[in-house]
Amino acid sequence: MTTTLVTGANKGLGLETTRRLIAAGHTVYAGMRDLASGDAARDLGAVAVQLDVTDQDSVDKAIGSLSTLDVLINNAAVVGSSWNLDDLDVDAMRVTFETNVYGVVRLTQAALPLLRQSSSPVIVNVASGLGFPRALLDPEDDSFHGYMIPYASSKAAVLALTIQYAKNLPGMRINASDPGYTATDLNSHKGHQTVTEGTDATVALALIGPDGPTGEYHNRQGRITY
Repeated sequence: MTTTLVTGANKGLGLETTRRLIAAGHTVYAGMRDLASGDAARDLGAVAVQLDVTDQDSVDKAIGSLSTLDVLINNAAVVGSSWNLDDLDVDAMRVTFETNVYGVVRLTQAALPLLRQSSSPVIVNVASGLGFPRALLDPEDDSFHGYMIPYASSKAAVLALTIQYAKNLPGMRINASDPGYTATDLNSHKGHQTVTEGTDATVALALIGPDGPTGEYHNRQGRITY
């Protein structure tokens, strides 16, 4: 049985990822800051785990509650408080990076001992087209119209983290997924994709075997060339 931990799993992309991986036969631990928000994940058959990726003690306790781990999905993210230059400051950058970047590192580092014991360890970092320079420069791309500096730069950092982790851990399959413009709380449900469409790449990467790709960036159509 494959054991999977999904962060931010109480709603949106995280909850849909949880549903689909349970359907695929995974035992899923659904990480969330507030266990009171976990009924939907529990109803799917997931084990709700208190997990705040900005809190080292919370991370350590969550990982400590697991006996095995095969797949880690770093899905939790925040947009933050800044949407344009008028409300941008260092604190706004710090808050966004604390979850979207430092949280990925904090949890991944804590999870590595368990992942190293797996016969087929996988990490999927949920990134965004907003972190992909080519998308930000293309007027035809949805990401071109997003001006949030903290969120975009944090997701660019996630792409770099993914590549560097993959290079440092060649025995693991470590990739980034791009959900695309999906209707979630992060965009007030304005996205034109469903959460099922938005989790296609994440789920596909979570299901790869030891001979699968690593250090890559995928959307629902497949691999994206950096």
